[in-house]
Amino acid sequence: MLTEAQVKQFDQDGFLKGDVVLSNEEVEVLRSELQDVMDGKKVNKPVLNHNMADAGSLYDNMKMTVSERVVQIVNIWMASDVFFKHASNPRICEEIAQLSRTDTVRIWHDQVQYKPPVSGGPTGWHQDHPLWPIIQPADLVSAWVALDDAVIENGCMWMVPGSHKWGNHQKYLASDKNFMPFHKQPDLLQKDAVVKAVPFEIKKGQVGYHHCMTWHGSPHNRSELHRRAIAVHYMPGHTKYEPSSNHVMLDYVNVKAGEILQGEHFPVVYTTKPAIEMI
Repeated sequence: MLTEAQVKQFDQDGFLKGDVVLSNEEVEVLRSELQDVMDGKKVNKPVLNHNMADAGSLYDNMKMTVSERVVQIVNIWMASDVFFKHASNPRICEEIAQLSRTDTVRIWHDQVQYKPPVSGGPTGWHQDHPLWPIIQPADLVSAWVALDDAVIENGCMWMVPGSHKWGNHQKYLASDKNFMPFHKQPDLLQKDAVVKAVPFEIKKGQVGYHHCMTWHGSPHNRSELHRRAIAVHYMPGHTKYEPSSNHVMLDYVNVKAGEILQGEHFPVVYTTKPAIEMI
């Protein structure tokens, strides 16, 4: 459980470093499962398994080479019971509930981002929620757990403190030649907004939390180190299906617009409600 000071810090910055939540043995199991999924050895498949560098939008302002890769796997929990167990981690889910001020937490979706040694590409500056155009409101919190030490050398995430309070600026975000963020139309920002990124280094097995509107990105991995991580994006219980565009999870939605987004592909992983209320 997080302290009041930690929750206050998250509210202020839009991100927070938590504790180490996985043992070395648990990390090794997840690494092994990840490799099996990447190699196509699992009977069940994730929703998506591709090179993000081929996906477009987050790379419009990035200089990429043909050899660069960011392996993105969406909903690895659907392919691996081990990753579903991770997404259901009681401590993580309880802390997500604290940060989200909710009595019920569901999985929106998860994603692995693996930046291989030397050839690991960047992930451009972005906000998560504007890339999720089928859910409202923008109250989601993600739990990002490192499967390798994520440090500056191997392309750790960088965050802009307080940016979760500035609204939707996704289409104006870009990177300079040093990968620092800038706003294409800064006059649209509130006057007290300070666009200054800080590194979000996370130890192997440690969890880091960030709000779905926080500006973040991660540069190339030019080191000899792996940079593997699993992020689970969690929905508070009041999140509704409000489609405005397409999304990779759209085919898995079985509720009507305006209804709570729930169902077998968006499982409850934490609740303080009596079981009968969840039926």
